[in-house]
Amino acid sequence: MAFESLSDKLQNVFRNLRGKGRLSEADVKASLKEVKMALLEADVSFKVVKQFIKSVEERAIGADMMNSLTPGQQVVKIVHEELIALMGSETTELKLKSAGDVTVLMMMGLQGAGKTTTAAKLAGKLKAKGRKVLLVACDVYRPAAIKQLQVNGEKQGVEVFTMGENQKPVNIAKGAYEYAKKNGFNVVILDTAGRLHVDEDMMEELQEIKANLTIDQSLLTVDAMTGQDAVNVASVFNEKIGIDGVILTKLDGDTRGGAALSVKAVTGKPILYIGMGEKLSDLEQFYPDRMASRILGMGDVLTLIEKAQETVDEEKAKAMTQKLKKAQFDFEDYLESMNQMRKMGGLNAVLSMMPGLGGQMKGIENAIDEKKMAQTEAIILSMTPKERTNPEILNPSRKHRIARGAGVDIAEVNRLVKQFEQMRKMMKQMPGMMGGKRGKKGRFKFPF
Repeated sequence: MAFESLSDKLQNVFRNLRGKGRLSEADVKASLKEVKMALLEADVSFKVVKQFIKSVEERAIGADMMNSLTPGQQVVKIVHEELIALMGSETTELKLKSAGDVTVLMMMGLQGAGKTTTAAKLAGKLKAKGRKVLLVACDVYRPAAIKQLQVNGEKQGVEVFTMGENQKPVNIAKGAYEYAKKNGFNVVILDTAGRLHVDEDMMEELQEIKANLTIDQSLLTVDAMTGQDAVNVASVFNEKIGIDGVILTKLDGDTRGGAALSVKAVTGKPILYIGMGEKLSDLEQFYPDRMASRILGMGDVLTLIEKAQETVDEEKAKAMTQKLKKAQFDFEDYLESMNQMRKMGGLNAVLSMMPGLGGQMKGIENAIDEKKMAQTEAIILSMTPKERTNPEILNPSRKHRIARGAGVDIAEVNRLVKQFEQMRKMMKQMPGMMGGKRGKKGRFKFPF
């Protein structure tokens, strides 16, 4: 989980601070020393850490703060605000021309940073906003790079422009731009070649494209898991080519978070998007305030709601709510709720955004057995449609057949059916639990 180790350490520091009635200057300094060590261990740039601690200390050791009724809470508030400032304060939107013009985006980055996949993710995101997007295969060196872009483009329903491997990238870029103008595309995304490390050939190639085509936004894809190296790469690209924004990939696997906390301060360029998974839908807009809240274990309810609104069918949600109210839901509904949860990134992803669960996530994650959930799905899929909608007809012979179909012991089927019956019984005993009066018109309801 992103920022896991940093988040745990900071929450422990602040838990101790909150436990004290009054704070002395020594208390604040001792706590900030621990914060400093946590940030350095998270691979945040030393210069960035030094300035950050200085800013927090100047604000935290003030008469007003020390004499407040909740000094511990005030320190947390200051750290939260300074974290937001460190990552860019305001959310930076991708700058696009009007729909009648062609916006050219150039994707750059080292090999292995996920640039080609990110190009397709971004194309899908812009397509969903009503843009007509053209992906352009400018990587003529890496084996199967063109094929990878074509496969991902097809999944996103986005056309891919290619001239094969025997053309210069600058000519491919120019050809794609002319093609886009003639065929009504208003966003062109150039997937340029990466290298294993920054080299002169790569830089010259990118400079040549920039010299021969008007690039509206140069976007650098960097692997968050490389920490300080990611920040160094961003600095070099910014110096040699000029970048307008950064896309941080693999942030879901980065327990430290040093790159996310350093890149804006070191390069002066904003993080535009973050990659939070391998699926083509796993690209999120970067919100400094929401990320600061996640780091400090305050949750991220706004992103959770947005994910739900993007992935959950509202009509299905309403129907499910009615069924739950009447305790009439069946195994088909159970299966649907599991699918909806998966679309939102899985139960772990949802729980990680819930306020107050940050420090408890390890325990919760251990309790959530993904294999068990897959097994539950296999059992339900082994039922006939009639059995799913009428669980009452599940007699011993049917259960044995379902167990064989799912490749599990009959005891697992019995356990699931018993849990299901108990859940329906509980719903009947609590008819007001789904809270008809509390759901205001237009408010989103989760279907699970």
